[in-house]
Amino acid sequence: MTSMLTPDQIEAHFTRGDGSYGFSRWGRPIVPVVFGVEEATLETVKGAIEAVVTLAGHKMAETDPELGANLMLFFFREWDELLDVPNLDKMVPDLPALVARLKAGDASQYRGFRFDDQGAIQACFAFVRMGRDMEKLSAETIALTQAVLAMATWADAAFATQSPLAVLPESGETVLRPEVGALIAAAYDPVLPVAATDASHALRLFARMQAAG
Repeated sequence: MTSMLTPDQIEAHFTRGDGSYGFSRWGRPIVPVVFGVEEATLETVKGAIEAVVTLAGHKMAETDPELGANLMLFFFREWDELLDVPNLDKMVPDLPALVARLKAGDASQYRGFRFDDQGAIQACFAFVRMGRDMEKLSAETIALTQAVLAMATWADAAFATQSPLAVLPESGETVLRPEVGALIAAAYDPVLPVAATDASHALRLFARMQAAG
């Protein structure tokens, strides 16, 4: 039996620091592209994305008609490296100011989203700085975490105290926590909206999780 999140816990996953509720999921097939990793790690990252997308009941594709790729993951050692990526400043507004802010905060990662007219995720730019903290993690852990974080507009504090992943004691394998997997699957239920700003949406997610569980 999957351990169940309460409605309040679900709501907290999508509640911003200012108290507002904000949820969006992908409204189109996901087309990932990964920069800054070796071939073996590339397969690990894409495999993790495919696993989470399949869990959600969503789709992947070979190309996006507007953007080519719509989930772009960048792995690097220093934030300044982003300033040298061709045309990235055209896709990410105010890139120099963003890089300066992330450097000042000694951030290890950042995600920026674009949305369509319905409020669904249209594109995601995920930046991961492979500093000391990240280097302690396995490629599988980093890949699965980034896949989860790209699937919805989670609150900044959603996984601040508990990772979305767990390690199986028997095998040492890193897996998605069952309740997080159930939440993602519920979030992509076709009967639910692609975007929501009312906290009552959390109750609908809870109901879908109960029905599925």
